[in-house]
Amino acid sequence: MVAETQKNLEKVFEKQRKFCKVNEIVEKYKYQKQNLIAILQEVQGEYRYLPEEIMTYIATIMSISPASVYGVATFYSQFSLDPKGKYEVKVCDGTACHVRGSMPVYKAIKEKLKLKDGKFTTEDLQFSVETVRCLGACALAPVVVINNKVYSKVTPEAVKIILDKLLERSGEGDKAND
Repeated sequence: MVAETQKNLEKVFEKQRKFCKVNEIVEKYKYQKQNLIAILQEVQGEYRYLPEEIMTYIATIMSISPASVYGVATFYSQFSLDPKGKYEVKVCDGTACHVRGSMPVYKAIKEKLKLKDGKFTTEDLQFSVETVRCLGACALAPVVVINNKVYSKVTPEAVKIILDKLLERSGEGDKAND
């Protein structure tokens, strides 16, 4: 019985160590339920997505149901339950961008990063790719945003060069030579 209790305590302490940053974030917001969105935003900033285990942990330490945390995380489109890459690539597919060729740009990105249908993040978690409805930069169409940096009047050829530079910067230069 004592050994089992000790084992359970070790698991709890391991989780606490693992979630040290999560604890700091929740403490910063004083465990207040009305701060849940801000807490999830910061946690996602730290982990690049919201792992289920962390959402459950947040619910437990804030004394709210896991379903409430999950409900907030799935209601707002800013949150991701899937791991995001180091580089978040957003291809605008609003009307102006679409008419000016955003889909060939999107296709070139997916080909360059070897993302098959249904996959949006590379295996090495370097890139996540998504289309968005409108980025509000219609005069610059087609537009691609990578980690909040806007690239205007992008062509399929230009986006490959942009990705090559990012791949080199990430130490993944071998992928850039395909």
